[in-house]
Amino acid sequence: MIAYLEGSLFKKEEDRILLLVHHVGYEVLLPTVVMDALGERETGSPLALHIYYYQTERQPRPILIGFHREREKNFFQLFLTVEDIGPIKAAKALTMPVEKIAQWIESGDVAGLSGLKGIGRRTAQKIVATLGGKAGQFLDMPMEDQKRPQGTSPLQQNMVGLVRDVLVQQMGHKLAEAEKLIQAALARNPDIHTPEVLLEEIYRSWRPGGVHDG
Repeated sequence: MIAYLEGSLFKKEEDRILLLVHHVGYEVLLPTVVMDALGERETGSPLALHIYYYQTERQPRPILIGFHREREKNFFQLFLTVEDIGPIKAAKALTMPVEKIAQWIESGDVAGLSGLKGIGRRTAQKIVATLGGKAGQFLDMPMEDQKRPQGTSPLQQNMVGLVRDVLVQQMGHKLAEAEKLIQAALARNPDIHTPEVLLEEIYRSWRPGGVHDG
């Protein structure tokens, strides 16, 4: 079983890469948060990935899912213990850093989890019920010591998730850029409470090549 690969980036597609290791190309599926971390890395760049190897009788063709950090892979494996979440669904759902998702789990933030790709409210509730108390190891610091970022009050969390999905999935923004646009808009107008008004605020000041006009 393949657990780790080290080589060079040969090709990058929307949700996967081809990693060249000793003249052998491995197709590796990357969660969004892992792909975003690659940034503008060019072909030929050295790259090392922790690998989750997936193969079953129903899925005889092996699927390799890659992570930059072992911590991400370990969280992914914990995520798979939730009923009805398989490797492909879990990989697609990881659109945020594992530390953020772990924070939502430990705080019981169903709205935040529902903003992950492919995760509805019922599945989010299952995640909290199954993993609550188990995800704390993936937090950078204890929950009580973390400052709540702007725009993550209980009412705003669902709104932020909806707007993030629109920006990334429908309007083509990178995840990191979408986060910056949302937080900048909320900093300018912290009283926003609907997705429609938040989108209006974002595009009122947004310009190509920058987050906002200031």
